[in-house]
Order: sequence, then structure tokens, then C-alpha cells
Amino acid sequence: MRLLRSSLLLAALLATAVVACGDDADSMTFAGSPEGSYGRNPTNAGEADVSRETYGKLVENDWVDTATQPVSTFGVDVDTGSYSLMRRDIRAGRLPNVDGVRVEEYLNYFRYDYAQPQDDKPFAVHLDGAPSAFGQGFHLLRVGLQGRAVDPAQRKPANLVFLVDVSGSMDEPTKLPLVKDMLRSLVGKLTDADTISIVTYSGRESVVLEPARVTDKAKVLAAIDGLSAGGGTNGEGGIRKAYALAEQVKLQQQVDSVNRVILCTDGDFNVGLTGNDLVSLIEQEREKGITLSTFGFGQGNYNARDMEALADKGNGNYAYIDAPEEIDRFVQKRLVSTLQVIAKDAKIQIELDPTFVQRYRLIGYENRVLNNEDFEDDAKDSGDLGAGHSVTAFYEVELTGPAKDGQLATANVANVRLRWKQPDGDVSTEATVPFTASRLAASFDEAPPDFRFAAATAEFAEILRRSKHSEGARFDDVTTILSASAKGDADRLQLVELARQAKGLWK
Repeated sequence: MRLLRSSLLLAALLATAVVACGDDADSMTFAGSPEGSYGRNPTNAGEADVSRETYGKLVENDWVDTATQPVSTFGVDVDTGSYSLMRRDIRAGRLPNVDGVRVEEYLNYFRYDYAQPQDDKPFAVHLDGAPSAFGQGFHLLRVGLQGRAVDPAQRKPANLVFLVDVSGSMDEPTKLPLVKDMLRSLVGKLTDADTISIVTYSGRESVVLEPARVTDKAKVLAAIDGLSAGGGTNGEGGIRKAYALAEQVKLQQQVDSVNRVILCTDGDFNVGLTGNDLVSLIEQEREKGITLSTFGFGQGNYNARDMEALADKGNGNYAYIDAPEEIDRFVQKRLVSTLQVIAKDAKIQIELDPTFVQRYRLIGYENRVLNNEDFEDDAKDSGDLGAGHSVTAFYEVELTGPAKDGQLATANVANVRLRWKQPDGDVSTEATVPFTASRLAASFDEAPPDFRFAAATAEFAEILRRSKHSEGARFDDVTTILSASAKGDADRLQLVELARQAKGLWK
């Protein structure tokens, strides 16, 4: 197993949100920010279609000696955009850009058999492990969180403001038409208490739908149907107007609500607030209880780097919608069911016992890694967990001599600490769960199907990003494990087919 993570609108934003590097001919440096890569895969078919796309280039997590640094800390991440981009590319007959592959976003695209929390905590913790199928002599430790599901009838009212890019670049079949299809699907899945507004921007901003209850479907659908693309791109006035509408509805409702601005664009922002000003605006609104999510569409000039960075700053989600047939699934599973935040600033810290673990590496989550002291710092922002969201992370570990000699049977391999705040709170709650050796399967084949599927998914991602940790392009091994552990699930079977297609594209 092995791994990585993902403008003109927000160049300086990247200085605080993305670690970028690259000094070759395919890189461009933005003033006031780290270097940003327009990374390309020159061997891929169809390069001309995607050569201008922008991805943040991250440094892959490496092995850490447990004796000198036994503690690892990272923030939760529930984004899935990287997986959808991979699906788009493979279906188009090309491999994904290596800089756009995020292992954690592949893992978190899928649902697992994690139990719902049985107490008053917002999420349940799932820990298990097994010998690795991809690295002889190594084990995989899985840390899973399952957010509490909230019945739609019990969910807080949603105040959603869609900020829709209607510039000329959105006039393509996989851009504005998909945005409109998504909005139509959403209207049928929200509750009567929910409010929707639509702000558009191109050369100027325009409110095409004043705040309206979804019960007024004729009015809402007419506004959606009337969206059309044309003109330049200027997001500054649009994003300010969207936040103003969200705040207006929030104050008028006088009830506890879900307040969110959702940006729908191909990411081709070329005029607007400077990075620091935009970050300040997003953070101010975040502190008022208005989050920002970003939904990406289209290809050719797509900017995954800034889309992800914006959502991270806004405590929202980043997703990419690649095809009409994916819309209903996305709206139901990724948007509506997870609207309500159940835990904010959620962090995970694992302390491994050097008596039993010689070295380790966190697979993925490169741009979510925190300093260990940040774990107890309540001022340090981290990711939020929505109702029903699940989070999955793997550590690859090399056991020590005593562990290999059988002394692991009753050992406490690690302690997993979790820290989070209530959605409307400022003080953190902390919990510790021991990762005992009894949670480790004797062999990879004896691990639960969920574990095996997730492990193969992570390995697939590491192969695609040509990770130095991957054991070669073992597509056959990955496909065999994925197929055997898919359990008839449509999403999982889709990945099996994508892995088969990727093998044929590999060079």
C-alpha cells in the first residue's frame, strides 16, 4: 500500500491551504503563494482536453520511526472530488493526473459497515487491522469514524444559497447543464422547511432566486430552468451577495438551521478578491455559522486545487460531479443526508507503542496533517463531520521483533484519541480508544470484506499516483480483492470496472 492530495481566483489562498511545489516546465508560480503545478501526464491519451487543469502538488507521507516520533495527528476529511475526477478520466480513456489523486477521497467515497454510535457521542469509532496484502512484513491499521445518522424529518432546516458560475466557460454539456440537473434533483429531496436561493455571477452578479421555500417548486424550478451561460468571470460581488443572502435568511428564521453557501463552477476564476481578503471573508462567515462548499463541473480548465482549498477554509465539502447518471446518487448520499454538521473541528491522534511498532506511515491525508500540539489547541481549525458521514484512514506499520515473536497477543498497539466540538460549541470533547492486538486479523484473507475492499481501494489510488510506496502496478491483485469484497454493491462494482480499465491504460 502507498500514496498523496488536491487559479487564478485565489492564488494567495494556497499559501495557507495547500503545500505546492514543482519547478519544471509544467509548473507555474503564483505571486505571494507557493509554487502551483499544472501537472500533466504526457503519456495519457486525450491530454489536450485536460492539460490546463490545475492540481495542488503535495509531498507524500513517508515512514516515521516510532521510537523518536510515536504520535501522529490529522484532521478529518470527507471530500470525494478526487475519486470522481478519476472516474471521469478513466471513462474518457486516460489515467488521472497524478497530482489530483487523493487516497483519502477514494476511501471516503464509499460507505462501510461501521456501527452507528450507541451513546450520546456524535460518532462511533471503528478500529481493526490485518497483515498487508501489498507489502510483505507490514500490517495495516484502519481507523474509521461513523457519524450519527439524522432522520430527514428531524434535521434542522437548511438555508442553502447556490452561487452559480454562468460565465462563458460554463457553456458546455458537462458544466451548467449538470448544475441545473443537480439543482432540480435537490429540490425533490429537501424538506418543506428548507430554503433555497440562487445567485449567479459572470460579468456581474445577479440574484435569480430570492430566498424561497422549496414548497414553492414552480418558482424554484423556473429560476433553475432560466439559468444560461455567457460573459466574463467575476466572483467577488457574487460571493459577497451569496453570504449576505445566507445571513439574511439565518436571521429571519430565528431557529437553529444549517446555513451554507454552495459554489458551483468549473473553477476558472480569473477576477475577484485577493487571496487574503477571500480567506478573511470565508473565515468570518464560518465563525457566524455559514459554511462554504464547492462543487466542481467540467474539464479543460478545471481548477481542483482552489476548489478544495476554498471548501477547506469554509468548513464545507468539496465534490466533483462528472456525469448525469451520478447526480441523484450524489444529491442523496453526499448532499442531502449529510447537510447537518454533528461534530466540528474533528481531529484524530494516534500514539503507537514503540515496543511493538517499529515504524509507521499515514496513508493519505497529506494536507490534513497537523502538528501534534494542534490536537489540544481549540483555536486550530479542522474538518467537520456531517450526519451520516464516515471517515476512513489507514496506517501502514512495521512491527518489532517482540510483536513478530508472538508477544503481541495481549498488547495495546496504539491509543487512538479523538477531539471535537459540538456544532454550536467552542470547547472540545476528547475520547481515547485503545487499539488492542485483538483487533488484528491473523491474515489479510481473514479480515472483514469491508477492510479488504478499503485496503485495495487505497492501493489502487497509490498505484495511480505512482507512489514510491506502491509495490508496482499490481492491478490484477487489486481487482481480485475489490471484486471479492464488493458484496454486490453498485458503487464498489463500479470501482472494479474502473480498475480493470486503468490496467489497459497503464504505461
